[in-house]
Amino acid sequence: MDPAGRAIHAEADSLRGSGPAALVELPAGIQAWSVSSFDLLKQLLTDDRVSKDPRRHWPAWQRGEFHDTWIRSWVGVTNMFSSYGTEHRRLRKLVAPAFTGRRTEAMLPRVERITGELLDAMAALPRGEKADLRSAYAHPLPMGVICELFGIPDEQRPGMARLVEKIMDTSASPEEAARTAEEVQSTFGALVQLKREQPGEDLTSVLVSARDDETGSKLSEAELLDTLLLVIGAGHETTVNLIGNAVHALLTHPAQLELVRSGEVPWNDVIEETLRWAPSIASLPLRYAVEDIALPSGATIRQGEAILATYAAAGRDPGRHGADAGQFDVQRTDVEHLSFGHGVHFCLGAPLARMEARTALPALFERFPELSLAVPPEELEQVESFIAHGYRTLPVLLHGPG
Repeated sequence: MDPAGRAIHAEADSLRGSGPAALVELPAGIQAWSVSSFDLLKQLLTDDRVSKDPRRHWPAWQRGEFHDTWIRSWVGVTNMFSSYGTEHRRLRKLVAPAFTGRRTEAMLPRVERITGELLDAMAALPRGEKADLRSAYAHPLPMGVICELFGIPDEQRPGMARLVEKIMDTSASPEEAARTAEEVQSTFGALVQLKREQPGEDLTSVLVSARDDETGSKLSEAELLDTLLLVIGAGHETTVNLIGNAVHALLTHPAQLELVRSGEVPWNDVIEETLRWAPSIASLPLRYAVEDIALPSGATIRQGEAILATYAAAGRDPGRHGADAGQFDVQRTDVEHLSFGHGVHFCLGAPLARMEARTALPALFERFPELSLAVPPEELEQVESFIAHGYRTLPVLLHGPG
């Protein structure tokens, strides 16, 4: 598979010719089963014979392989993302209160405030000047929200953002991967130390309190740091791409945009179709077969072999969404997707991501009704990753000519 993710959907279409799942090679020579079938992926995401714990169920990792590669930041962590069974339930239970429906709704005024501030800043640009919608809007909105939620000081926020971008780089050298791992420890270690010295009402302080509970440590220090990495990283990066991909989809499909502007199609439908058609995470590493798993095609995923959750491929599977699965259609009646996962590992932050997009998108198009791309669509460059699915920049013109 292409480490830079330059043709994610074409690659998935090609792999479909090999059946619902095909054995592929990821960067650094990692072999994994890439699943292009929606139905098969949905089944595997809820199958007890599939684990996310490499320490227990991935022999290659147990042998010490790949520890110095890009995969280290994804599977070499100890949090609910890379755990299985009772360990997963324990870790998820500690984080789940941070993302309850009530807490998410309580964030709405903050989301609206940050949205308004960013729109005001863009409106202040000289007429006719290009704006990068990613850096001016799609990125700082969820980054600001998650940083307020977890009490991250202003001076630490740029470093956090750069760190998440490094983790998404699936072509990192062993030296770069090692530096990123060290930076994770120092960056989140500094945040934890700050909250120990100056606790607040933020969620980092809550997790630190759980770690330091004298009645018995609920989190190890490694679990605490890796949990913060997971919730802060996933809490903003996925929403960045959701907003950016939705704007790109609407601007390149003007008839679809008109349906939304006229009120014929609600914004929720835009969000769900975007998640199906262009999910923020194209593929998510890794899962592992706890025992042999026979596939409908006749192939077998052997015990200990790795599995890649391929959300972008599943979203455009003709077997699930018909011959027009590759088309963006906000009036699609069946928009079921797996872009937030499925089963016990379903994304805790999904309601927050949807709420941010539901706030950001209508506000943007209401403030700038003449919004348009500033470059031909073919000139836009994807983020260099087969994991993240979005655009490096999204140049737009906020106003029409004249």
